Formats: sequence, structure tokens, C-alpha cells
Amino acid sequence: MKITEQIELSEKEMTMHDTGEPQENHNKIPKGWLLFFFGCIIFLVGYIVSFTPAISGWSFYHNFEKEMAAASKTEKPNVVKEYTGDKEAIREGKEIFANTCAPCHNADAKGGIGPNLTLAKLKYGVTHKDLYESIANGRPNGMPPFLQQIGSEKISKVIAFLEPLRIK
Repeated sequence: MKITEQIELSEKEMTMHDTGEPQENHNKIPKGWLLFFFGCIIFLVGYIVSFTPAISGWSFYHNFEKEMAAASKTEKPNVVKEYTGDKEAIREGKEIFANTCAPCHNADAKGGIGPNLTLAKLKYGVTHKDLYESIANGRPNGMPPFLQQIGSEKISKVIAFLEPLRIK
């Protein structure tokens, strides 16, 4: 065998194998894949331009603040009614306290896991507003908020139940 025959033979081997299987030569990429690839690039560039705050000025926080301002205009103010001395409200407040508050403050409100509520001076205050704030929004280190669970009217009735229990 001569060198030129060897070169010709190796070229033949490169183009066709004995197996007869299809070979990957210089095939073109299908047009659908090219469209998908370039479509993704165009989408990503558009997305980056639209939603990058440094480029477009768009911000989730601005949208959130606008929605919250609109919601605050439509929200009804929370009217807190005081039931001081109302025997029916005190009776209902006692039932609500027994179901909701007694697991932590005991049935007599003298404290358990939670603090004693019969004292003349409490950590966060003893006025109707202070007690309402504590019950409705909770306090750090253990007191969960109850406004969503029982509502403002029932919170005021619980406060009406607690007022005569307080040692003055």
C-alpha cells in the first residue's frame, strides 16, 4: 500500500463506516429549534429591560404601596365599643375568655403560661385601649393576635369581663 492509497482509504473511512449507521456530519439545526432559541433570547432581553429596576424603574414595592394606599381608602375604620358595666357583655366576655384566653391565663385570669390579668398594673397598660391593643395585635414573646379570630366586638366584651376582676 502506498501512502496515497492510505490517505484515500482513511478519507473513505471518515465518510462511511462499515456499520451503515447514520453519521453526524455537518447537519443543519432544525428551523424550529432555531426559532425557539432566538425567541428565548428575545423574551429574556425584553423581560430584563421591563423588570430590572435600574433600567425601567419598575419595582414591586411601588406597586405594593399603591395597592395598600387604595385598600386603606376602602377599609372601614375599626370602631371599638366599650361595654363597661354591661352585665350581658360581661357574661359573654366570660364565655369568650373561657374558650379563648383561659388556656394561657387560667379560668380565673390569675395567670398560667400568660401573665396574671387581675393585677392593678400590667406590663403594657390597663386602659381599654391598651388591653384592646394587646389582645387584638398580640405582644412579643408569646401573646398571639386575636383580632382575626374573634373580632373587635368580642375583644371588647373580654375586656369588660376583665375590668371588674382587676385588683385596684
